[in-house]
Amino acid sequence: QVQLVESGGGLVQSGGSLRLSCAASRAIIGWLTIAWYRQSPEKTRELVARLFPSGSTDYVDFIKGRFTISRDSGKNELYLQMNNLNPGDTAVYYCNIYTAADELWGQGTQVTVST
Repeated sequence: QVQLVESGGGLVQSGGSLRLSCAASRAIIGWLTIAWYRQSPEKTRELVARLFPSGSTDYVDFIKGRFTISRDSGKNELYLQMNNLNPGDTAVYYCNIYTAADELWGQGTQVTVST
C-alpha cells in the first residue's frame, strides 16, 4: 500500500504564503488525478485543486489565482503553493491520488491563518 505523507502546514498571518508537500512512498503508475482537498471543522471535505496526467489543472473558484498545484515525478512528490492566504483558508489539507483501482489519502496537515 502506498503511503502519502503531507508536510508544510503551520500558522501564518493573513496575506502570507505556505507551500504544502505530499510525499508518496513509491511512484504511482497510471494515476488519473492527483489533488489537494481541505476540511475545516464546520465544513465537509472539499476539493481545492486537481492535476491531470496531461498536465492540465483544475482549481475551485475560491482559490483561483492564489494557489498552484504541481508535482515532481522524480521525487514522487506533490505540492500546493498557497499565496495571499486568508482566515477562510484555515483547514486541514489532504493530498489525494486517484487511480482506476484505488483512492489514496494522506493524514493531513493543519494550516491556520491568523488575522
